[in-house]
Amino acid sequence: MPRTRSPFAAAEAHLRSHALAKPEATEHFPWGERAIKVKGKVFLFMYCDATRLSLSTKLPESASVALLLPFANPTGYGLGKAGWVSAAFEPGTAPPLEVLCAWIDESYQAVAPAKLAALARTGDPATPSSPPKPAARKTKPAARNARPTARKPRPAARKAKPRAARA
Repeated sequence: MPRTRSPFAAAEAHLRSHALAKPEATEHFPWGERAIKVKGKVFLFMYCDATRLSLSTKLPESASVALLLPFANPTGYGLGKAGWVSAAFEPGTAPPLEVLCAWIDESYQAVAPAKLAALARTGDPATPSSPPKPAARKTKPAARNARPTARKPRPAARKAKPRAARA
């Protein structure tokens, strides 16, 4: 019996290649699901078979807007509280690939180390996303024979009166 091809095979291939094109992205298969990681941290979970396509991404900036879409839900296992959003598609529905690729991009940016995130944004590892921080001022080391700074003299302590004189 010939194997039937998933109606989502093309969408899965497109999303997979988009994710794996990110700097240092690697593919793993825990729990029978595709997990794409950068430096050991997952930025995309994806599952596809003949009956559905589903994926989960971390969306710290756009999760609230993404959850307004009819195919999106907070990711289970408590990940939804951390900004993870899952999308699921049944046969007969066309996944919005541009939206899903944007989700993958945001998820990668949220999870990747700063240098790799900058490389993914610009293609140039030397170009940071934010302006460089100003260099700290260098102070001159204190001279060995320098005079100590003058201190303000403390007021003299009051002497306690003898017990007999208190009355």
